[in-house]
Amino acid sequence: MTVSWLNRARKVKDPEAVAAIMSALREAHGDNVARAFLADGVSLAALVDAVFSLPIKNSVAVRAIARAFESGDFVISPDIGPLWHVKYVCSHPGSMTVVDLVVLTPERTFTSTEISMRLRG
Repeated sequence: MTVSWLNRARKVKDPEAVAAIMSALREAHGDNVARAFLADGVSLAALVDAVFSLPIKNSVAVRAIARAFESGDFVISPDIGPLWHVKYVCSHPGSMTVVDLVVLTPERTFTSTEISMRLRG
């Protein structure tokens, strides 16, 4: 999938972020499943697993997820509202190796398994 395909298919705000997520999902699950995930929704946990399974640095994987999450190109369910913060869960205290994400809002904390993302459009 190329960025130009994304621009023609949907008007996205950050085509590189969407392409990075699509590529990770395709690598982990295949093309048809990746397309279904983007259309119907994928849990943040499954997205984290897919991106972290790529042969890239952990910091690059974290940035790819954060960029997609913040891009506005994805509908996030449940609606977490306008005030939220992503907390990175590391492999052990003092580590810089992220293994999961948690979303904090004024009302509650959402685990990655509770959040679903689908491509807006």
